[in-house]
Amino acid sequence: MKTLIIAALSLLLSSAAVYAQEKGNVEITGTVKGQSSGKVYLQKFDNKMFFTLDSAELKDGIFKFKKTLKLPELYGLTIDKEESPLYVFLEKGKVDVSLDPEGYYRNSVVTGSVSNDLFTSYKKQKEVKIDAFIKANPGSLVAAYVLYRDFSYRLSPEEIKQNLQLLDPKLSNTPYVAVLKDLVNVLTSVGIGNKAPDFEGLTPEGKSVKLSAHFGKYLLLDFWASWCGPCRRENPNLVKAYEKYHDKGFDIFAVSLDKNKEAWLKGIKDDNLSWTHVSDLAFWNSAAAKLYGVRAIPANVLIDPNGVIIGRNLRGEDLDKKLEELLSTPLAKTP
Repeated sequence: MKTLIIAALSLLLSSAAVYAQEKGNVEITGTVKGQSSGKVYLQKFDNKMFFTLDSAELKDGIFKFKKTLKLPELYGLTIDKEESPLYVFLEKGKVDVSLDPEGYYRNSVVTGSVSNDLFTSYKKQKEVKIDAFIKANPGSLVAAYVLYRDFSYRLSPEEIKQNLQLLDPKLSNTPYVAVLKDLVNVLTSVGIGNKAPDFEGLTPEGKSVKLSAHFGKYLLLDFWASWCGPCRRENPNLVKAYEKYHDKGFDIFAVSLDKNKEAWLKGIKDDNLSWTHVSDLAFWNSAAAKLYGVRAIPANVLIDPNGVIIGRNLRGEDLDKKLEELLSTPLAKTP
């Protein structure tokens, strides 16, 4: 049944022109469950983050936005600009929204946007094959977004390239396609067998340190954040690996995607992370994360003593086995 829903929506999309982006007018009218006053914030999506564009007062329980925006495009609606919003694909014309803040807006309802109908249907699927989804919706910005947001971090550069070729060429100037094309180049440059790109970062004490200063051992470049649940659950495994192999020639260089220094420091302390830490506190705009094509965390890169990348995203037992193999004979200490 769900497949039929997507097929029907795909036919509706294909009957219209390809969704090239352009400036257009949109009128958003909505309500917020359980609230008759307060503010609703309209936000713009950019690099996995939302930035507030405007706000509207709830008057007699109703909010309205009349905007000229780049459309179609993904925007956010929220009653708390510090929290994750309702993701909504807006199109030209009138869009009606019933915001339900409970459970990250999962019971909210949006009508008036065919692109958002497709996006909503996609989110309800348990298993989606990205190539099939793109083939069914080659001209939809939703397909480009889904490839960018939900699949880019688990596909190889070649697989990303193959899926990009399935999209209508008229989407080539959209930000999602542009980022994915750059990502292919970045991931290729930091593939196994290549030299690890060097960078500098600031420690919690404000000292500038280079990644290359830690070459000479087997080095795990670890990307994490205090707000990342899977990262925090993986940290005990890193502590075990560090304690077991550090004296044999293993080290960790951690890059945090935090944006709050206090939270970053608390995470380091609470998880007993005793290795080198750096962060520019830039969240998903972390320069180091961009340099290594990091699209999801936890993520890591294993680097040999010569600064060459020899592994990616090794965790738990897999990391332990790899280090056991590499360090069965401890590295000779440099004088």
